[in-house]
Amino acid sequence: MKTVFRYLLPFRKRMSLGLFIKITGTVIELLLPYILSHILKNVIAFDGVYSILWWGGAMILCALGACVCNIVANRMAAKVSSDFSRQMRKDLFKKTLNLSAAQTDKFTVASLESRITTDTYNVHNFVSMMQRMGVRAPILLIGGIAITLFMDRYLALVMIAILPFIFASVYLISRKGVPLYSQVQRSVDGMIRVVREDTVGIRVIKALSKNDYENRRYDEKNKKLSQDEKRAGMIMGVVNPIMTVLMNFGITAVVALSAQRVAGNKSDPETVIAFMQYFTLISMAMMSVSRIFVMYTKCAASAGRIAEVLNTPEEILTERADSLNRSMDKYICFDNVSFSYTGKHKHLEKISFSLAKGGSLGIIGATGSGKTTLVSLLLRFYDVTEGKITINGKNIKSYTRDELSSMIGVALQNDFLYSDTIEENIRFGRDLSLAEVEEAARIAQAHDFISAIPDGYQHILSPKATNISGGQKQRILIARAIAARPDILVLDDSSSALDYKTDAALRRALAVNMSNTTTVTVAQRVSSVKDCDLIIVLDKGKIIGKGTHEELLKDCVAYREISDSQMGGAIVE
Repeated sequence: MKTVFRYLLPFRKRMSLGLFIKITGTVIELLLPYILSHILKNVIAFDGVYSILWWGGAMILCALGACVCNIVANRMAAKVSSDFSRQMRKDLFKKTLNLSAAQTDKFTVASLESRITTDTYNVHNFVSMMQRMGVRAPILLIGGIAITLFMDRYLALVMIAILPFIFASVYLISRKGVPLYSQVQRSVDGMIRVVREDTVGIRVIKALSKNDYENRRYDEKNKKLSQDEKRAGMIMGVVNPIMTVLMNFGITAVVALSAQRVAGNKSDPETVIAFMQYFTLISMAMMSVSRIFVMYTKCAASAGRIAEVLNTPEEILTERADSLNRSMDKYICFDNVSFSYTGKHKHLEKISFSLAKGGSLGIIGATGSGKTTLVSLLLRFYDVTEGKITINGKNIKSYTRDELSSMIGVALQNDFLYSDTIEENIRFGRDLSLAEVEEAARIAQAHDFISAIPDGYQHILSPKATNISGGQKQRILIARAIAARPDILVLDDSSSALDYKTDAALRRALAVNMSNTTTVTVAQRVSSVKDCDLIIVLDKGKIIGKGTHEELLKDCVAYREISDSQMGGAIVE
């Protein structure tokens, strides 16, 4: 909850004013039963009609005043809660984007989504409720008890005797609520994960007629969530019935004792009427307190999950630069690099190569050979386990995130496109003119098909770009990668959906228009990498071949087999 208080601190002035107004309204509300008791006891019996009307008018004014104060305070509470949760969501989203790839893998995307949505919603509800009920309920409870003690201490003591049992019950049950609602949120994570997977693969699911299987898979997660919610709801649902029973015992005891006291002339009916009204207010306050405790359990569980992300230390740190050893022949250099995702076995082992400025590197190998892992290290999604990567003679760890990002343009095979115009998807929030966007599209072989669309670059892409083909999507992604003319261009299997003719045209255009850019191409097809200055062949995280296309055909059996198997169309220009 420390995280919640930290975010509430900037709103302390507005909250203080709102709380003052709320307190004022609640205190005025507390006066109503006392004024009624005064009217019944002193005004009706001894004064005239005008006095009754005057005191009646005073009750109406108090009721209106309490109403206005509560409305104003509730509106202010809603505004504070909204602004507070917006800032928390903003920081949580920003932190999520800044997590390292390893940290994202640890939390999982589904869990991060539910923390930004469901968990912040739970915290928002609690903060809003605390400003409304968290002030009013204690004042009604404490103020009501104080006034009833003043009016008739014996009747008040009966009621006070019940309160410890109520507080003890609420406290013990609420302690069980936090872990229960934490489990509920974990079940929400699991359900969101299934929904994400099915949304991404909806076409494959339909094509393979796996609707029933996916329905069963979702139903399993949904049932688990329902069971966890039921368990938490049943435990926390005991609070209200227990409070109701205890309060009814208290009311019964008060009625029985008040009857004896009125019969013995130790009290009067007017006091009993006012006392019962106060008892009703106190009962309502206790019910509100129980609701606050239920909401607190949800909030505490959610706040802990939010704080876990916000307090996660930055993993990809910028280190102090070593002495520079710049060489045009070693613009990108992998020096005996090894890497492991889990620390149990190496996914890349002793990778060493260098690439000159403006040169081109091709990476080829079987599925799971470590191609994308190698690119992830170059992009510094992960840090190397052993060895060193340098760019322009400087350790990659010495570059800030912004410096590295400004140097590299990247297009991934399964990258994403916004539901926005084609122009904005290529521009990607950067300060690029339409002419620069169009030039990038021409190089990426995308300009012709974009121009053929009636609204051209203003064409709105659907979510996940389902209204264009896979090859068109890849060309837009490549245009995005090269639009800002990066120093290093990384194409990670980003032309797999292109036909050989378009792929060849793309490679020619890159060679002519981006000759000063150092290019790293990951591909399954020999035709995509055969013209590279250096080609490395990966197998199980190790380099088994390194050289030009001609050299590898002579010296690397695996590369020669790949080339021979694709010879039917791979070398067609």
